[in-house]
Amino acid sequence: MTFEKKILCIGAGYVGGPTMAVIAHKCPQCRVTVVDIDEKRIAAWNSDHLPIYEPGLEEIVRRTRGKNLFFSCNIEDGIRENDIIFVSVNTPTKTFGMGAGMAADLHYWEKTARQILEHSRSPKIVVEKSTLPVKTALAMERILKGAADGLKFEVLSNPEFLAEGSAIKDLEDPDRVLIGSRETESGLIARETLATIYAHWIPRHKIITSNIWSSELSKLVANAFLAQRISSINTISALCEKTDADITEVARAVGMDSRIGPKFLEASVGFGGSCFKKDILHLVYLCQQYGLNEVAAYWESVVQVNEYQQERFILNMLHGMFNTMKGKKICLLGFAFKANTGDTRESPAIYIAKRLLEEKAEIVISDPYALTNARTDLEGVEGMISYELDPYEAARGAHAIAVLTEWQQYKGLDFRKIFSGMVKPAFIFDGRNILDHRQCHELGFNVYPLGKAALTHF
Repeated sequence: MTFEKKILCIGAGYVGGPTMAVIAHKCPQCRVTVVDIDEKRIAAWNSDHLPIYEPGLEEIVRRTRGKNLFFSCNIEDGIRENDIIFVSVNTPTKTFGMGAGMAADLHYWEKTARQILEHSRSPKIVVEKSTLPVKTALAMERILKGAADGLKFEVLSNPEFLAEGSAIKDLEDPDRVLIGSRETESGLIARETLATIYAHWIPRHKIITSNIWSSELSKLVANAFLAQRISSINTISALCEKTDADITEVARAVGMDSRIGPKFLEASVGFGGSCFKKDILHLVYLCQQYGLNEVAAYWESVVQVNEYQQERFILNMLHGMFNTMKGKKICLLGFAFKANTGDTRESPAIYIAKRLLEEKAEIVISDPYALTNARTDLEGVEGMISYELDPYEAARGAHAIAVLTEWQQYKGLDFRKIFSGMVKPAFIFDGRNILDHRQCHELGFNVYPLGKAALTHF
């Protein structure tokens, strides 16, 4: 089959894999190849057990794999054979040198840029898909201009705005697609080439364009604003607990203001995931580099409040359980950072599990999709840890349950059955406010929600 466009994605992770699967599904006239240095990950993409869980992803991969969607470890041939190259490699926070703990570590990204330069034999459109600091495209351009044979490269910024757990829906029906480019003749042509691909299924009014620097910054700002809303409502949850106000009622009243809206106004044990903390810290570092120290401090406080909320949850557990958890069995319902994903990166559950172990508690972790990652996250951590897929078995003999992920199935659990098998007095600490607290209290539980008065039998 002759394909109109040949598309490559370097990086087969949570962004690259689903994004390319949807492009292949919506654009059968395009050949889409995803490459990665991780042989096990590529093998998983080619198997019946995909390396990530995302609702709807498996069905799309099965429809397209081997037809116009391919997964490979051959990065060199992929670069040579394709016209459009998406770069979706990891950009973690630096753990060394200048900017350690805040700045983006771009060595994977730079290595990829040099690979593109080395193996290209024809002009390419290179698309930044990873979340990158502003002006990163300038460095990419400078590297690619080193082509000895005078090959021309155009660099675009096309940030992802995906939420894990709804990534396929977000890709099929996005709020917007953003494409940034140099505003030169060749840059605008490259921008339109990419826009035409998305236009196969996305209305043109949702495909917005900008200069390349605005596009790069927009991704960081979007994540910062979302995280800010979570930290804001969590600060108010602490105040509600002191004043007998109800955070759900406050959030409902505030969210009905059309200028504010209801989304991301649910009190929780805190945000997690690979993006929010990392991107905010990158933004903080960027502001510091430009001497905008007050701006940097403002955004850094969003991360600090998130950490405060997690520690506050632990202290509420400790105080509720008579100021000691030594030898007590605590069941953690949920370990993924959010529902509908197995991703545990920066999950609040990691911090909470470690703090419980520091208090000499015994923990049993239950999660429908994240147990493998949980084992990896807690490998080498001292203390009594067990893993149990069945939430009823996980809660058997426990002194307390801590709800850490808002899985829908937890709402439907038979808490009468769970209560009967727990040590008394039995506690529930609802870190997501998803349970029927009054009903649980009537069954005999001592219930500690977030941002609401505790319901106890003391």
